[in-house]
Amino acid sequence: MALKITSKCINCDMCEPECPNDAISMGFDTYEIDPAKCTECVGYYSHSTCQRVCPINHAIIVDPQHIETHEELLKKFEQLKKTN
Repeated sequence: MALKITSKCINCDMCEPECPNDAISMGFDTYEIDPAKCTECVGYYSHSTCQRVCPINHAIIVDPQHIETHEELLKKFEQLKKTN
């Protein structure tokens, strides 16, 4: 499951530097997460670091449009590591 930044985002800049996959970038109004790069930190950490550092409750949620299993996220992590 890729994560998604909601309209609750206050653009505090806390999440972007925490993402080990460089999946977070500034969008039109708020930060956005590239679902092709988001592994929910699988392969790096036991939790999603962007959610941990976000000061706004429920500003970063599971993206219902990009549901993935832990195994799929791990496979995406491995593919991303090969291309970097």
